[in-house]
Formats: sequence, structure tokens, C-alpha cells
Amino acid sequence: MDEDNNQDQSLVNEEVDQSSNKISQSIKQLKDLLSKDQVVQVWSQAKKKLTKLTIWQQKPQDFLSQFNISDRQIAEILAEVKEQLPTTEAWLIGKTQAGKSSIVRGLTGVSEEIVGEGFQPHTQHTERYLYPSADLPLLIFTDTVGLGDIDQETSLIIEELENELKQEKKRARILILTVKINDFATDTLRLTAQTLRQKYPQIPCLLAITCLHELYPQDLDNHPQNLQEYPELQRAIAEQEKSFAGLYDKVVTIDFTLEEDGFEPVFFGLASLRDNLAELLPEAEANTIYQLLDQELADKLGNVYRDVARRYLVAFATIAATLAAVPLPFATMPVLTALQVSMVGLLGKLYGQTLNPSQAGGVVSAIAGGFVAQAVGRELIKFIPGFGSAIAASWAATYTWALGEGACVYFGDLMGGKKPDPAKIQAAMADAFSVAKEKFKLKK
Repeated sequence: MDEDNNQDQSLVNEEVDQSSNKISQSIKQLKDLLSKDQVVQVWSQAKKKLTKLTIWQQKPQDFLSQFNISDRQIAEILAEVKEQLPTTEAWLIGKTQAGKSSIVRGLTGVSEEIVGEGFQPHTQHTERYLYPSADLPLLIFTDTVGLGDIDQETSLIIEELENELKQEKKRARILILTVKINDFATDTLRLTAQTLRQKYPQIPCLLAITCLHELYPQDLDNHPQNLQEYPELQRAIAEQEKSFAGLYDKVVTIDFTLEEDGFEPVFFGLASLRDNLAELLPEAEANTIYQLLDQELADKLGNVYRDVARRYLVAFATIAATLAAVPLPFATMPVLTALQVSMVGLLGKLYGQTLNPSQAGGVVSAIAGGFVAQAVGRELIKFIPGFGSAIAASWAATYTWALGEGACVYFGDLMGGKKPDPAKIQAAMADAFSVAKEKFKLKK
């Protein structure tokens, strides 16, 4: 066993030494090309950063210490990263039972229970759910509470919404008017939409007509292939469109149910919702929506915990790819470490384990082990000096995905009362890395 470990370490050392020579040659070539003062200044700054890293001069065990950062550093990094994410804030404007939480389930892929627990009071008449986490939100859902209720003052709700919307924020925003197909008592919703549309015409608005199955004929036990074939559905849809005419930019008809309801697919119209949202959002946010709804990476495994966990892995891999698209190798290692610590902490919570950042960091070190050195030595370093932003993004997303899969195995063993098996974890990470490598286009 010791002989095998020595061979692995020698291999990593050899690759690191080779990369060091390549980097030195590239530095010399790049320096020879620089002539303008401004470019020389940029080079000097970049050289200082590279000098501080000096990763290629370190032994593998010293290199791995670069992945350990303090709780304070993690908090600072996550706060800075949060400002850079392509975050979309979706305002769900609708009455109770109009399918607002179902839209959240459809866009995140998480369960009804998790969505319910995830919404937290924000103001007197709004709740918020941040996905995948409060530290690193890609989607922020703000839900109106009490809209349309007799005992609630509509003017106060509108005032709260106005106060929130008038605040200048970097994130993209969209209003989603949510109305049941057979609910025509929508005066309050229409008044709210009119007020917000008049004051904030720059914020795009999507009309989502929901709960289609409530108007299905009695002999129809599943979603129809073509809604056009059912006149009653078409009349109701047309009436809702007419009722909210001039108050929306796009309209979508959806029916998001629960598995026990027996309808297939559960999220009927999800692709249409995704496409319409993407058309109304800036490019970066639209791309994020598409990546989050990538079903290929989140196929069900028959295990409810792993299924939900994979939805989070999609989100964190997306964030990792976004953050890693920088030209300098290893420049974002502390950022990725903070991201992965946050991910492992969230996965632990899913499996019933509450971890602080230090504990989550310990889990990252424990489950990654030699896999990190191997992955870095054999997958990443060989790209230097031709280390482009696309490769950095691919590698970051791939490794983050693999780490998340390893964490699921780790927490799954703990949940089952077993001692985590390092060999099983390493094997799961290796398999996940191979699969994700193809998906995220990590070239050999």
C-alpha cells in the first residue's frame, strides 16, 4: 500500500515539475512580447499573483493546503461571489393556491416539503426562498402572502411591493402573474398588476395560467397532447389573457402537479415556462435557467435524497463554471473551495447533518483526499500554460459535481448508521468525474 502511495505521489511530483518548466517558458515568451507601458503594468500585477501562488514549486501535500481556508475567509469570499452571480429574482404575484410554490418546484426540482421549509418571512406580506442557498442564490423567489384575501389590505401589499421593487439591485428581475385557469375573481390581482406595470414598465412580466387539469373533461385522465382540441380550455385561457391584456409580455399555460396526482409529466409545460422566462431575461440569467433545468445531469436514481441532491449539484456546478472562467490558473481556488464548502454544508443538511463551515471544510478534506491531488495533477496541470477560461470553467464544474457525489455517498453512509467507506467514496467521485467531464466538455 505504501509503495502504491509513493508511486502516486511521485507521478504527481513529476507532473508538477513538468508544468513548472512549461510555465517558466511561457512566462519568458509572454514577457518578451510586452512592449507598451500599460501592458507591462498589467503583466507586473499578474506576475505578483503568480509568484504568490508558486503552486508548481510545492510538494503535493503542501499544494493541498491551498484548499484550506478559514471560516472568516469563506464568509468574505461568499459575500463577494454573491455580488457577481447571474441571479434572477422572480416575483410571484398571485392568490393563495394559484400554483406559485409549484412553479418554484418546477424551476428548482426540489420537493414540496423543501420548498415549503425554504420560504422564509421577508416583509409583512412577502416570503422569500433562495436557491440553492442564501449564501449563493441563483434564483430568488419572492412570494406575495394574502393577496386576494378579504381580511388583507390590498393597498398595503402593493405598497410593500413598490418599496421592494424601487430598490436598485444588480440582479435580473421578472414578475410572474400566477392565476388559476378557472379563477375569474381576479380584481385584486389585476389591480396589483396594473399598479406595478405602470410604475415599473422596465421589469418584464410573464402571465402564468395554471391548474389546467381542473377544467379537463371527466373522461380525460392525463394531460392532453393538444390543448387546442378542448374548446372549454381554450375559452378559459382566452378569457384570462383578455382580463390581463396589456399587463404582461408573455403568457404560458402550465399544470404542475404532485406525483400522487397521477398526471404525467408532473411538470406539464415546464419547457415552455423555461423558454418564455429565458426570452424575458438577460443572456447570462437565461443561460443559468437552461443549465439548472438540464435533465440529463439530474436524472432520477430512485433515491429521494440523491435525486434532490443532484438538483443542488446542478446549481453549484453552474456557479463553479461561472466563477472559474478566469485566465489565470488556480486564481479562483479559494473561491471554489468556499463554494464547495457551502455545497457540502447544504448537502449535509439535506441528509440530516448540520455542519458549520469548519466542519464542512473538514468533510471536503476527508472525502476528497488523494482524489484532489490526482485530479489536479492529471487533469488540470497538463493544461498549463494553455490554460484557457473555458477549460477552467469545465474543470471547476466537473470537480464540483464529483465532490458533491462523493459527499452524497459520505452522508448517505452516515444516515444509514455506517462508517463512511473511503474506497466507495473515491470510486463514486471517479465515476462522477468521468460522466461530468463529458457533460462539461473537459477535454483530454
